[in-house]
Amino acid sequence: MVFNKLKKLRKESGSDDYIVALDIGTEYVKALVTKIDGEELKIVGVGRAHQQISDMYSGAIADISGVVRNCEDALNDAEDQAGLQAKRVIIGIAGELVKGVTNTIRYRRPQPDRPLDTAEMEFIIEKVQERAQVKAQKQTALETGNPDVEIKLVNSALVSIHIDGYKVSNPIGFQGHDVAVQIYTAFAPMVHIGALERVAEELSLELLAVAAEPFAVSRSVLGNDANSNFTAILADVGGGTTDIAVVDDGGVEGTKMFGIGGRSFTRTIASEMSISYDDAEKLKVNIDSEKIKPSVAADVNAAIDKSLEVWISGVELALSEFNSADHLPNRILLCGGGSSLTRLVEALQKQDWHKDLPFTKKPVIHHIHPSEVVGITDMTGLVNDHTFITAMGLLRVGYDTIVGNNDNDTIKQKLNRILRI
Repeated sequence: MVFNKLKKLRKESGSDDYIVALDIGTEYVKALVTKIDGEELKIVGVGRAHQQISDMYSGAIADISGVVRNCEDALNDAEDQAGLQAKRVIIGIAGELVKGVTNTIRYRRPQPDRPLDTAEMEFIIEKVQERAQVKAQKQTALETGNPDVEIKLVNSALVSIHIDGYKVSNPIGFQGHDVAVQIYTAFAPMVHIGALERVAEELSLELLAVAAEPFAVSRSVLGNDANSNFTAILADVGGGTTDIAVVDDGGVEGTKMFGIGGRSFTRTIASEMSISYDDAEKLKVNIDSEKIKPSVAADVNAAIDKSLEVWISGVELALSEFNSADHLPNRILLCGGGSSLTRLVEALQKQDWHKDLPFTKKPVIHHIHPSEVVGITDMTGLVNDHTFITAMGLLRVGYDTIVGNNDNDTIKQKLNRILRI
């Protein structure tokens, strides 16, 4: 009864000046209620709720009713702190079947002497998206064994534009024969998107957008700067999946996901030491504590190392698939609860896993701190570590979705509005 009253109140009295990000992770649901203040986003409410083992599977929702209950718990805490109900929500999507790639289409213009205009750019972008969808559909059908699987475009962003081999930031008004456009696109199965739409409906929230979580993480560090030269590999290590995005010169080169996260380490500890999952989780998160006996710590670390070997192989494989880049960025920025594991960070820093990949030097590893997220201010003091970065990135995607056209925008920003779903 209380749950229904809260939903009704949210629907009737929620404020348009606020949005909420729901990061529905395998281990936790995080809710951030945020006030839109010009170009700034101010977090005014934070909530977190633990998920049950059966609620999620490999980053995707397995039990809608269970996830709705957890979202409501997190949302209530965030709204209580904010002192209001939000009406609009942005939700993240993860999992191995979320495909994020950068495609290039070369378009030979029939009238090379005519200056390019926005209508022609819209036509070119539409062709890139069509090509990307066909490719993603084939890949998903192959991996699932279902040729009829339905997918939907969830995110799209401009990476670069070249005219006759010359890189331009604003193609409008240029003449030329060949236009090469690079666009990042992310697709997800309709069944996953439908589950998220149902969650929003059950919570009586207006769904602004669904965002591929590695894309959201990249938006968190890029902010509003259309001319950003930010370059890094971003790795979001969650409970069920690891999501990787490669960002080069301010553009998302692509995203990859694989189904190994924090829970994989916990399961291995439980199996190797013949203990319960809950006891294994406690040992994992407290492994650096002096209270754990040295002999027990040795067994836990041995179990962690087994999963770590598989996880590192997953990172290598994911990065090897970015074959369009001459070299990979020499910075790896980590976020997500799974990246809190000290041995995981040490393995990236000390092992030679990178030697067969196109790095120009050994990559530097560090966590993303909320203070590095552009244009978002935490007013609560509770958003204080790398586990909130994905939720903050979702806020950025939500802001991108609702902001109106601005005459002062760069062409890249205007074209990205054309791309918006």
